[in-house]
Amino acid sequence: MKRPLFRLLLGTALIALLGSAAAQTVRVGLAEDPDVLDPDLGRTYVGRIVFASLCDKLFEITPDLEIFPQLASGYDVADDGLSVTIDVRPGVVFHDGTPLDAEAVKYNLERSKTLPGSNRSSELAQVESIDVVDDDTVRLNLSEPFAPLIALLADRSGMMISPAAAEELGEDFGRSPVCAGPFEFVERVAQDRIALERFDGYWDADAIAIDEVVFLPIPDTSVRLANLQAGDLQVIERAAPTDLGIIRDDPDLTLPSAASLGYQGITVNVANPEPRDDPMATDPRVREAFELAIDREVINDVVFGGEFIVGNQAVPPSSPWYVDAYPIAERDVERARELLREAGHDRVAFEMMVANNPQSVQIGEVVQALAAEAGFDVTVRATEFATALDLWEQGEYDTFQVGWSGRLDPDGNIHSFQTCDGNLNEHGVCDEETSRLLNEARVTSGFDDRYALYEAAAERYLPNRHVIYLYHQQLFFPHTAAMQGFEAYPDGIIRFQGVTLD
Repeated sequence: MKRPLFRLLLGTALIALLGSAAAQTVRVGLAEDPDVLDPDLGRTYVGRIVFASLCDKLFEITPDLEIFPQLASGYDVADDGLSVTIDVRPGVVFHDGTPLDAEAVKYNLERSKTLPGSNRSSELAQVESIDVVDDDTVRLNLSEPFAPLIALLADRSGMMISPAAAEELGEDFGRSPVCAGPFEFVERVAQDRIALERFDGYWDADAIAIDEVVFLPIPDTSVRLANLQAGDLQVIERAAPTDLGIIRDDPDLTLPSAASLGYQGITVNVANPEPRDDPMATDPRVREAFELAIDREVINDVVFGGEFIVGNQAVPPSSPWYVDAYPIAERDVERARELLREAGHDRVAFEMMVANNPQSVQIGEVVQALAAEAGFDVTVRATEFATALDLWEQGEYDTFQVGWSGRLDPDGNIHSFQTCDGNLNEHGVCDEETSRLLNEARVTSGFDDRYALYEAAAERYLPNRHVIYLYHQQLFFPHTAAMQGFEAYPDGIIRFQGVTLD
């Protein structure tokens, strides 16, 4: 008897869309509603999923994390590492017909660096200037060698938007984005749907068999799954691990999976917008006590059925970049209480903001129960995700259970959060030596030398615990058996190249 309820919860929009079910339409169930659809301003994981259909990048990755040219056709790094020449794929046009040429690439990279509020600016900090060599060639002049650059251009920093549309729409670009991906923007209804349709002028048109893609934010995991089973959705992201048994037993569903590049954790507001005067912000002993009060295995078992990977760093323990010298701490309630007493507290109260979806709320409740035994009174504040990001950015939070979808290079998981000028350093921590080490890792080549720098940086910021890393997701993308050719990627992005519907 659940199905009518699920349809009701999806609202009238989905009902209206059912009439076009005969078309090659894929409806995607997202866990949240994305924030602004501008690659330079976007912050959300679900936004990256939508961008993958709208906006091709200079470079792309395979499911095995190999990088290959997408809107680029090749590149060359100068012997001194101070410039990178990129060949632009000829014959590509944006959805509005604007040619994608070297001038367009220059416009995009300069916009990423200079647009007010750009979340890509620090990712391209080493790009000092951009020369148009000819119509199909750009040269990026660097202030110093920059090892993560190509990996960054395989993500939002490498997404190309139409310069003409960006100039015409200005601040409204994110409401009507124009890119060079396989699908073009049709409409968005906040908290309800984002509709795209196939772009006839797409440069790789033979790879696309789907006519339309509709993204539907459905925070409740049970509702997402039920709509998938009912055939009202074709694929969903972040299936609840507790539902995996049901999915695996359903002959009409397929369950591709990949280990995430990203992490989930609890960010502590230390000094955003200015130093805060509360125990969690001012005393690392209190934060250590809080970490010792938490049992990551319990969170994994209770919320995720043991399907995820516990962790205490920005990369998983299986990563070659993991710092072995800083292993996962075991839960120790007695030591946590001792630390609180040493810090002058019997109990410490604070608020933990979580996204308003069942899994995040459950994480908050488990943390709340565990921490209470050690002397913490945690109030869980469930908040709509885009609103929570705004509050995080403005510093209107004590702690925030939030994660990062992950990047190919460790720089992408660490630098923006841990350097003084990092554009995602919303906890307000600044340690000049950590910044120096992470900046040096950017300009250093060779795994051993870079690892030594990341290890030295981690030994400074990890004990400070302004981010308490908890776990790494195992990404599950259940889809209907009628959908063929779908592959799960470790970056968690949904791609439709090669996907067909029976």
